Amino acid sequence: MTKKLLTTLFLLLISNELSAQIINTESLRKVTDTSGWSGSISLNIDLKKNTAKIFKINNKIHIQYKNKKNLVLLMNDINYERFDGKSIISNSIQHFRYNYKLTKRTALEAFTQSQFNSISKVDFRWLLGTGLRFKLSQSENYKFYLGSLIMYEYDKSTEEVPVINKDVRSSTYFSFSLYPTENISIVSTTYYQPKIDAFKDYRISSESSIAFSLYKNLGFKSTFNYFFDEFPVNGIPKTQYAFTNGLIYSFD
Repeated sequence: MTKKLLTTLFLLLISNELSAQIINTESLRKVTDTSGWSGSISLNIDLKKNTAKIFKINNKIHIQYKNKKNLVLLMNDINYERFDGKSIISNSIQHFRYNYKLTKRTALEAFTQSQFNSISKVDFRWLLGTGLRFKLSQSENYKFYLGSLIMYEYDKSTEEVPVINKDVRSSTYFSFSLYPTENISIVSTTYYQPKIDAFKDYRISSESSIAFSLYKNLGFKSTFNYFFDEFPVNGIPKTQYAFTNGLIYSFD
């Protein structure tokens, strides 16, 4: 299995659906030297601990279009969960992202995202943002990136008396993608997202994954997520984590 296929194994990681719904955009990028459409379909089984023990099955579809200057990412995700013994559809998320290459090492990013998460008490959250992405290395086997963006966030909680927030946040991330062999990929991204007018209100999200090939287009991945929110919704802990194992099928 080639290096670009191993990268695909990270396309659709599910654990970013924690309280703040911070998506690891590195997990959505498929490394390929050819232009055109590509994508993947994933199935994951997850054991998570936050306010309760949760068993989750996740299905996610990802589509990407790329040419010399442009990159378009589209993701749709729905989760099935058993929460305290009850079956629920707890989360849905849609994400669209566009990249335009300005120079060999700099790209302009723009994105929008909508989501719902009953467990984290998110009735509706909508994001709209833009910024720059910088490539810090030239090696094809060891890649490092830095992103600096600004985004508008509309957030409505599912509490008895809903709380609505309309904020502007900075979103800075550092990411690396490592390919020590043709059959193994390691991807890690850390985000820092403070409010522009109140830096004490911030979020930190970190996601690290390892994947390896099983057979042809089929692979296995293992992911660990850590999330911290200084001011979460009432009843939601500041710190959450998730450990995920699953299979993924990719196509070109």
